[in-house]
Amino acid sequence: MRCPQDPDDARVGSWFRGPVIRACAGVFFCVVSALAGAYDLVSGENRIALVIGNASYRSAPLRNPVNDARAVAVALKALGFQIILRENATQHEMLDALREFSQRASKSQVRLLFYAGHGVQIKGRNYLMPVDAEVQTEDDIAQKGADVTELLERLATLADGVNLIVLDACRTNPFSLVPAQLADSRRFRTRGLGPQTTGLAPVQAPSGTLIAFSTAPGSVAIDNPLQKNSVYTKHLLANLRTPGLPIERLFKQVRVAVAQETQQQQVPWETSSLMGEFCFRADATGKCSG
Repeated sequence: MRCPQDPDDARVGSWFRGPVIRACAGVFFCVVSALAGAYDLVSGENRIALVIGNASYRSAPLRNPVNDARAVAVALKALGFQIILRENATQHEMLDALREFSQRASKSQVRLLFYAGHGVQIKGRNYLMPVDAEVQTEDDIAQKGADVTELLERLATLADGVNLIVLDACRTNPFSLVPAQLADSRRFRTRGLGPQTTGLAPVQAPSGTLIAFSTAPGSVAIDNPLQKNSVYTKHLLANLRTPGLPIERLFKQVRVAVAQETQQQQVPWETSSLMGEFCFRADATGKCSG
């Protein structure tokens, strides 16, 4: 894609300039800004999703993120979303995709970002990483990663509709390639960056939002070497199309399934300040069942 012309574009850590998102990036993290009542929007620009899967990192490639992104894109398209799909996105490609998403999101009632890939926390702030990021210091992370807090601030300005951010990141440090180990001795790669700060930091949900991590703050999410999708994304997909399933119950079911499969090594986490009901697919009466 074309390189951004604004000289400030080189700094991915600065996402916004006016109404334009400057950059973005990788934990299954979900932000929902909900209106009262369920939404049954099934076509056109009413639902928009940016889906990114980053796996081809130079230092620590991951197995699942591209598969995760493709599967989520298919599922969301079946639920009426218009899809912007990016695989193994570089810094400039992520910037361009986020600009497109930002421009189209303001015209949609349901807006969703899904990201799978590497992520890291530094001094309590979470950063998500493009595949071409070369990280040696904390300053590199701030310059080349995407700050989740800035995205939350942007979404908090959108008063109407439903906003979702879905991050399946928090995998292991690409610069410290010692694999983690499950209780039954199976080795796996995780999605967090940085041995000094395991996992991602907790995030406060703005009013009318729900934030869901694929794992608890300070923990790691598994990049599954034995299956096509990550553990979290697999169970998200299994529940996403259930008619009438309220989003809080959906994440509870995903949390239970992930915890059981990983022997409590990965336990998804949510914080919520929702004001109404939301479900991805309405039931036969056109409502959420909960």
